[in-house]
Amino acid sequence: MTGPMTMRDLAERMSCEPSNATFVVDKLEKLGLIERRPHPTDRRAKQLVLTPEGVAFRERLIGLLVQDSPLAGLTHQEQSTLHDLLKRAVVPSRLRRPGHTG
Repeated sequence: MTGPMTMRDLAERMSCEPSNATFVVDKLEKLGLIERRPHPTDRRAKQLVLTPEGVAFRERLIGLLVQDSPLAGLTHQEQSTLHDLLKRAVVPSRLRRPGHTG
């Protein structure tokens, strides 16, 4: 997920409680990397959106992370296949739907 997300979405990605994600969000907001915006359909929720500076920072960070990665030599399709296989390996089988590979 790279688009707008709620605090709950972010907390789920971080594997923590939404209240714990607030610390991270506050720091990113102070750095000018994200903004809190009204959710388009849920007036109780706010969406977290990367600012242009946040997008540029994310791109630089990803570039640095993959620069010396042993996975950099794999094609996009090979990386996608590896991602799917690793996801299957770590998600307990009881949580996977029959016939679902992800």
